[in-house]
Amino acid sequence: MSWRSGTSIRVLAATVSAGALAACGVPALGGTDERDAGGKAPVPADARAECAAIAAPGDSAERRLRGMWIATVAGIDWPKGKTRERQQDDYRKLLDTAQAMRLNAVFVQIRPNSDAFYPSPYEPWSQWITGKQGKDPGYDVLGFMLKEAHARNLEFHAWFNPYRVSRDPDLKKLAPNSPARQHPDWVRKYGTGLWYDPGLPQVRDLATKAVMDVVNKYDIDAVHFDDYFYPYPEDGRDYPDQATYKTYGKGMGKAAWRRQNVDTLVRSLSQNIHKAKPWVRFGISPFGVWRNKSTDPAGSDTHALESYDAQYADTRKWIKEGWLDYVTPQLYWPIGDRRADYATLVDWWSKQVAGTKVQLTIGQAAYRVGEDATWKKPAELSRHLTLNRKYPAVRGDVFFSAADLAANRHGFAARVRDDHYPRPAVPPVVQDRGGEAPPSTQDLRAEPAGKGVKVQWRPAKGATAYAVYRVDGKRPGCAPVDPQRLIANVRGGGIVDPSAKPGKSYTYYVTALDRLHHESAPGRGSTVTVPRG
Repeated sequence: MSWRSGTSIRVLAATVSAGALAACGVPALGGTDERDAGGKAPVPADARAECAAIAAPGDSAERRLRGMWIATVAGIDWPKGKTRERQQDDYRKLLDTAQAMRLNAVFVQIRPNSDAFYPSPYEPWSQWITGKQGKDPGYDVLGFMLKEAHARNLEFHAWFNPYRVSRDPDLKKLAPNSPARQHPDWVRKYGTGLWYDPGLPQVRDLATKAVMDVVNKYDIDAVHFDDYFYPYPEDGRDYPDQATYKTYGKGMGKAAWRRQNVDTLVRSLSQNIHKAKPWVRFGISPFGVWRNKSTDPAGSDTHALESYDAQYADTRKWIKEGWLDYVTPQLYWPIGDRRADYATLVDWWSKQVAGTKVQLTIGQAAYRVGEDATWKKPAELSRHLTLNRKYPAVRGDVFFSAADLAANRHGFAARVRDDHYPRPAVPPVVQDRGGEAPPSTQDLRAEPAGKGVKVQWRPAKGATAYAVYRVDGKRPGCAPVDPQRLIANVRGGGIVDPSAKPGKSYTYYVTALDRLHHESAPGRGSTVTVPRG
């Protein structure tokens, strides 16, 4: 039996099947009675007022962002096949993995190399879709991916690389309409590939146009950057931007000037994104070490590459300035590592976001499982999530990457799920980006359906998703909900709960959430008794 198999919550009135949500291991929850197997109980005319005093669940510690990266450069995770049908089927399988893990977000790479997984007026179609840059795949890849993710109520974080052009140093291999091909003076050869020069205003303008084109055209939840700003150092060689520095440096030291270039892009993108759509978040996943304490007293007690000096990424400043909505440092070391101890870095990053509105999630190295004696232990990543619970500032985890979660080497993914994800989770509330809790749901009905219980409700105005809670037995029609009784977080107008047991009674409650995860108070609950046989 596959580790991903199990009882599935089925979403009603959704555009596609919810996929393989492995619900086995969810503790029995249970209910209120508005109707049961024997008939209907009348709903008071003042039911809305009756439940008005019930408080909304709030932003509890049970709320977590649970995500995985889907890398497309070189087909690391996707796409593997070249036909539309194969690509779409493979992508759905990755989303099945996300649901089996009870995740609630995917971070999908849509601009890996100054190219696009969508029809772009600025850049060619990505070579990683068809094998040839500029070749139209015959469908809107991003549109498809976004629709499939949202149908499963997975947040879609659109992942861009701002400066990388190609892994191949031959400029002539790029599509004729590539901006790099049309403006070779923007491009620098470094290491084994091609990069845009971050010091050029034209480059920053291109990156901004590419991002904002997607923000304006697509219903994404967030814009996401990873750790690639100035490229990682190659053999001690300096990045070849001396001419640009001479033109734009204005008396600054080169390192400070480079950081200013990256700062300018981050700040302006933050402003543009939030001006266009305040609800779209902007997040960055930097290399896990900002600076070492031996270099800077404000740094971490580590002995590793410093992104502040190597890539000119001053993530700490971006947090303090409030340019980011979330930060996801890549803490790809084990607990106790002598160079960069995972525990030390979680503590350090927690302190950086303290007193800010920036949410902290941790990048987890699923790809390293099986590398050596430490990483062959299936519990290593589970230990990371256990340690995270000591830090209230940590609001979740993102795993690199999707293919590694699906592979479940040494059983690590199943271990993480069983130890830490026994039930679904609603993501944390997004602060200071507007939004408000929708009205409470109405007309909740729970009734036997085959071997399970069908739960339906009337959609609430302004709601993007719904949280379904279940309690054992007959409970009051109006009652607060316990986050630990969550059994589903879905889009659509209902679910089928197949884990309800014959002969037992349950009470279901449903709350409504907006796209920034503000949650309504529960509407009046509904109780059902599941028939025997």
